[in-house]
Amino acid sequence: MKHNFDPTVLREYDIRGIIGETLGPDDARAIGRGFGSLLREAGGDTVAVGYDGRVSSPMLEHALVEGLTASGCNVVRIGMGATPMLYYAEASSEQVHGGIQITGSHNPPNYNGFKMVFQGRPFFGADIQKLGEIGAAGQWLDGAGSVSECDILSEYVERMLEGLAGIDDATLSDVKVGWDAGNGAAGPALEALAAKLPGEHHLLFTEVDGHFPNHHPDPTVEENLADLRALVAEKNLDFGVAFDGDGDRIGAIDGEGRVIWGDQLLMIYAEDLLKTHQNATIIADVKASRALFDHVAAHGGQPLMWKTGHSLIKSKMKETGSPLAGEMSGHVFFADTYYGFDDALYAGLRLLAASARLGKSVTELKSAMPDMLNTPEMRFQVDESRKFPAMAEISERLTTSPGPDVEEVNATDGVRVNTKDGWWLLRASNTQDVLVARAESDSEEGLERLLASIDEQLALSGLERGESVGH
Repeated sequence: MKHNFDPTVLREYDIRGIIGETLGPDDARAIGRGFGSLLREAGGDTVAVGYDGRVSSPMLEHALVEGLTASGCNVVRIGMGATPMLYYAEASSEQVHGGIQITGSHNPPNYNGFKMVFQGRPFFGADIQKLGEIGAAGQWLDGAGSVSECDILSEYVERMLEGLAGIDDATLSDVKVGWDAGNGAAGPALEALAAKLPGEHHLLFTEVDGHFPNHHPDPTVEENLADLRALVAEKNLDFGVAFDGDGDRIGAIDGEGRVIWGDQLLMIYAEDLLKTHQNATIIADVKASRALFDHVAAHGGQPLMWKTGHSLIKSKMKETGSPLAGEMSGHVFFADTYYGFDDALYAGLRLLAASARLGKSVTELKSAMPDMLNTPEMRFQVDESRKFPAMAEISERLTTSPGPDVEEVNATDGVRVNTKDGWWLLRASNTQDVLVARAESDSEEGLERLLASIDEQLALSGLERGESVGH
């Protein structure tokens, strides 16, 4: 038996496709066979499997389990839940050697996919390509693994609550928080967590519904926060937290309804953490505001700018021993007293903890941040075969003849260019045929000049910044 995947589904950080078009049960079975074979070759034999609330997830889970057991792996089924719950099942048990979550994350309802962890490390890039090669050759190990079920919800919630250790319940008794699960997979865990938190908690859309009837579950898009804003205003809450479809990305607003973007959340977390972890390395992706890197340095930390992508950031954290990292997209990773994976429920709880420990409301913390003018993430279509070569040309030009207004060029991931006006970024997406641009300045005129620089570089490579496309 052999299996060929649709070439569009084996991506950089995960496997993702459209149900019935590019992804189906045969693919799930082949993923199980391939992943199970690689794990057994590496000396492991037990895999935790979870799935999100999408309509197609149970079908894919059934086929995935068949594939894993046919390769000789034992499967621990944790059922429907958020992606971080699957990560927890893998990280907290020495008997579990790998994990696979079936999830379409924040994509439209007809999408689905797989996020994987292999012996405690992210499984991505070349690992995912290897699954394709093994499938095409049919080089799977054979066996007959067992299947067991494990309900870890209450254990997972108890573990998250340790994030409030050392904070007096009385300090938190007056806090009022709004939470929006967006009908995503984090709903049941959120209900269980909120029931045990001190203070007053108001929950929206915790019923899991793969059709997402209330709003699209992507908390980094401002219009998706409208219901949470209305709740915070109506009930006069201190702040609000929202999740994406599988609960690994956080969005937040303060008591005045202002969005606290991913890099701004990281400013709050870093200020709190650096009180006890002086000189720690704090990692953020290349899209993050200069204000964040300055803030980390001002509070005694070592800011490190790294490539965008949750798997790449997790790997860099392990390499540097960093206790905290985050991305603009709302992935936040705590490795100080937690496991270093991206867990939006835990990040929500840590926002509560940071506010209590710093002795300031989330609104006060947001108000203290410098006013920067920045563009949203601008994404525009560029042919797949052109996106990386174009970035190479732009990088080459800027490093060899940067021009008079360029102060620094950072080529960690695409190009991030500092000028007296601020900074601008241009990078190729690893997951789509798009280039991503962003700019930040402290004045409108400065922002215009930065955008003109982006357009100039694009034009020199025969491209233009067209209509922005979605994720």
